[in-house]
Amino acid sequence: MVKAATDGRYPVRVSGPLAGLVHDFRLELIRQGFTERTTQGHAYVLAHLSRWLEQERAAPSELGVERIIAFVAVRRAGGCRRWRTVGSLRPMLGYLRGLGLIPAEEPRALGPVDAVLERYRRWLERERRLGEQTVSLRLHWAAKFLVAQVEGGRLELGRIGPQAVTAFVLEMAQLYATGSMKPLTSGLRSLLRFLFAAGDIDRDLSPVVPSVAGWQLSGIPVGADDEAVTALLASCNRATAVGRRDFAVLLLMARLGLRAVEVARLRLEDLDWRGGELTVRGKGGRVDRMPLPSDVGGALADWLRSGRRPSTLREVFTCTIGLDAPMKRQSIVMVPRSASLRAGIAMVGAHRLRHRVACRVLADGGSLAEVAEVLRHSDHASSAIYAKVDLAALAAVVRPWPMAGGDDDTA
Repeated sequence: MVKAATDGRYPVRVSGPLAGLVHDFRLELIRQGFTERTTQGHAYVLAHLSRWLEQERAAPSELGVERIIAFVAVRRAGGCRRWRTVGSLRPMLGYLRGLGLIPAEEPRALGPVDAVLERYRRWLERERRLGEQTVSLRLHWAAKFLVAQVEGGRLELGRIGPQAVTAFVLEMAQLYATGSMKPLTSGLRSLLRFLFAAGDIDRDLSPVVPSVAGWQLSGIPVGADDEAVTALLASCNRATAVGRRDFAVLLLMARLGLRAVEVARLRLEDLDWRGGELTVRGKGGRVDRMPLPSDVGGALADWLRSGRRPSTLREVFTCTIGLDAPMKRQSIVMVPRSASLRAGIAMVGAHRLRHRVACRVLADGGSLAEVAEVLRHSDHASSAIYAKVDLAALAAVVRPWPMAGGDDDTA
């Protein structure tokens, strides 16, 4: 059977067992928010799959994992530049599975490392109550360590000893810089404490993990200056949905010092328009109420009224193209970076905007306690690094360096 699907800008000629599905598939992708160009591309892939099944004399019900991989290989061999991985076919495969035309996705069997990581993940989330990003980072380093302990396809946790721990850290130190080694070692200590608590190892090996050379409070926080912030905001084209959204995101970071993950977690019910406040969901499940400045509120209202697509989602910031989905932390992190490129200035990351808020508090005569309150530090020691920013205050208490042969009145 040959069918021409002409509901798009370009007709898609389809033959084979899936020929009658192109029109409805396109409508479903449009409903999900895919662009016309992307929708058209997926329609062509569905047409290709249908023709290939016809050539293979295979029914859709026979489209299991092996046949999907074979189809991807055919696209690669044919010189296709897009939709040449199994992951890129997920919208189409999900649609076909939803109709019951192809087999359900086969669950991947958990290997020995996967099983331990799954238990560790649950412990981090439920017992330690860590955030998504921290859990992801801990699992990343835990996987590297556990994979290194596998011998002959088996993972025997009871055989892990101090020598294995030290050898792993020393090996990683040859591959990674200090900035990466610190989260690696802290994550490894966390994993070893978990294994001990779970009874997988007979003693706590976390003290065995070597420390990484580094000095507390060694760096001076560098906040973005006013000119940089002005340039970032000016780079947003507020005539577009993306520009309205990015403008609101940047103001939340530059005016309130919100972390990227806190911006991503903002929900519609967190905005108290009448009271002029917003609820911030921070690290470790902490929830705070903060004043909502008029300029920030105006930017949020502009985005919600004129930029955000109609959606049942409760997250404030959502994607403007593709799937109707909330923006993840990684996408929020990219907002100031992309704005820096548009503005033609040195890269300004989300944390430099947060540092800016702390530096302005000190510049206006505020104390470190006020910095901790504004940045919502649960431990005031986290604000200690900002002591070095207030150079004027330090100059008032610093002792002069003794001069050779001179009088020293400070003795």
